[in-house]
Amino acid sequence: MQPALSQLNTRVNWAERLPSGPCVLVGEHFTPFDAALIHKLLPGATLVAGAPAYTTAGQDVLVGSPADAAVNEKLKAALTQGKRVCVLLDAHLTKGGEIPGLQAALELGAPVVPIYFDGPWSNRYKDGVEDYLLPRRGKAAVSLSIGQPVVEDGDSPQLRGQSPFLSALLSLEAEVWLERKRDLAPLSFSMVSRLREAPEAVALADAIRGPVTRIKALTGAVAIARAMKPHWGEQPRVGLLLPPSVGGALANMAAILQGRVVVNLNYTTGREGMECAVRQAGLKTVLASKQFLKKGNIEPPTNAQLIYLEDVARGIGRFAKLKALLAAKYLPYRSLLKFAGALREAGMDDDHAIIFSSGSTGEPKGIPVTHFNIISNIEQASRSLDLDSHDSLVHMLPFFHTFGNFLLWAGLHWGAGMIFLPNPLDADAVGEMTQKYKASILVATPTFFQIYAKKCTPEQLKSLRIIVAGAEKLPQPFAQKWLEKYGVPISEGYGCTECSPVIGVNVPDYKGRRGSLSGSIGRPLPGIQVRILDPDTRQPLPLGKPGVLEVKGPNVMRGYLDNPAKTAEVLKDGWYSTGDIVKQDADGFLTITDRLSRFSKIGGEMVPHGKVEEALHLAIGAHEQIFAVTSVRCEKKGERLAVLHCNCTHEIEIVVKGLQEQGLPNIFIPKPRDFIPVEALPVLGTGKMDLRAMKQIAVERLNGG
Repeated sequence: MQPALSQLNTRVNWAERLPSGPCVLVGEHFTPFDAALIHKLLPGATLVAGAPAYTTAGQDVLVGSPADAAVNEKLKAALTQGKRVCVLLDAHLTKGGEIPGLQAALELGAPVVPIYFDGPWSNRYKDGVEDYLLPRRGKAAVSLSIGQPVVEDGDSPQLRGQSPFLSALLSLEAEVWLERKRDLAPLSFSMVSRLREAPEAVALADAIRGPVTRIKALTGAVAIARAMKPHWGEQPRVGLLLPPSVGGALANMAAILQGRVVVNLNYTTGREGMECAVRQAGLKTVLASKQFLKKGNIEPPTNAQLIYLEDVARGIGRFAKLKALLAAKYLPYRSLLKFAGALREAGMDDDHAIIFSSGSTGEPKGIPVTHFNIISNIEQASRSLDLDSHDSLVHMLPFFHTFGNFLLWAGLHWGAGMIFLPNPLDADAVGEMTQKYKASILVATPTFFQIYAKKCTPEQLKSLRIIVAGAEKLPQPFAQKWLEKYGVPISEGYGCTECSPVIGVNVPDYKGRRGSLSGSIGRPLPGIQVRILDPDTRQPLPLGKPGVLEVKGPNVMRGYLDNPAKTAEVLKDGWYSTGDIVKQDADGFLTITDRLSRFSKIGGEMVPHGKVEEALHLAIGAHEQIFAVTSVRCEKKGERLAVLHCNCTHEIEIVVKGLQEQGLPNIFIPKPRDFIPVEALPVLGTGKMDLRAMKQIAVERLNGG
């Protein structure tokens, strides 16, 4: 049941920005309550809603469609009388197209003021009926924020491109999302709150445990937390070496209940890579699974104490389980944390996880992700894709992967059910579990989707309403075949670990408004500012011109773990440089045209070129640079490595064998056919390798130009 407007905790942010005279206020609306909220928070404003269904009867309300020619005349008349005129547009239609009020303001020289609601929420994909929430879940007030007034000039298209109003609206949106911090609570709060709602609903499931209800999930997390307290002691960070499974999820939840920082180790990097992460994070213990290590033939790190989840679970007796159940059901939130053995109650600026990502040198970089980072990104993505407790998602991405971490906490934050699969390559299990649990959301890499398309039937996947591909380029011919077979499109998204991770995503069309663009990575999520700069001059580029993508928002990391030098290279004044060459069109869609960073994404995993080069030279005992690694497009895995070589006296097969003998993962080892002999390695005038020239040579020689 929705609270009455008179009972709501409401506020107006930055009211001092309102002009004293006539002006046009323009913002987005989310629910039918927004018109009443405008009257409550800005009394005396004349209002025009973006659709007749959302207007309310009243003396100061202009009822009519924005496309109605008479609306502009009514707006001009109201402005002439010295009134504030408010125009609300459907938030789901994004910020493109013409807006009534801008033309009237332009003609009369009145300022245009962006406004932004935070609190009202609507979801549009519930059997064709919108589901309204007021206020937004959590501890938030319903707020109306006022942006900086701007004056449109006659040379700027209305609300297109880089118009002054659009810039002001985007700046206000970014301010609002940062302001949210004071109204939000850490992951432990939303997790406990959601799991206590509809306690018998399914929260987690996997092939071994079957379905686990919300209250049983919370009970399990509390029991594990209490059992791990003697092992974890006073450690602020704890290591986990577990697959995406019910047990792995409960272990992560237990650590968060205690206010600890989780470090899920990347077992695909081998023992050396995991030991590097253990060392950087200062881990003393790693909670692992005997069965998982044996099945995956995984050699665990040796520089931390290994604790097995199976042993911990066997040590939890019936009485301990009963106490955990009673605590999960009845203890107040803070008392529950204390009962679970919390070191402290985490704050929004505290880290919840450290995710390791290999850089161009091959040395893993630790990326701390705060509670505010991840919750902001979850709500940003939820606003675009309408994720909520109605949904259930198939989760087979590893927890050490930035998207795997995101999906785990997105499900817990919004109360969506999660169906875990330890092996994303098992297409039969994907089809069976999706059908069994009627999953509505599937997130994977294009490589995995190509595997699923060969085995999963349309009947198995018919419950899916949102399908998102990330981590590598989605081949459009395959995307079309998928749509023809399954009837639901794959929405391509984009992100990076440093951004918690989602930056942009394509969404379904809505009321005739295009939500996706083939070949693009979609529009930036709400609250995320983007700018595209010239790689050499770092000056902003106009729409349609490719340049380096930089992003800013509440989801952007504060810096790499204990690495200020690397942080300074990519983060300046809150703007993170992605290293990707991107262009943006007039409707806001972003398209990646190239990658500058020296790594490849192969099958969704990051492969550092520098580490491969080092291994190549080690394989033949070379002391001078003979090899240079780049990459070319690959339809199956997104990218594949290509090696330029000069003055190599060894057979290429011998070089490849030398890589294999070093124990590198298979995706780090180029195929013999992808070695390219050149007269000289391309070098810039500064002495650095010419990365662009390297890629061009590889494309011409391997892909025929």
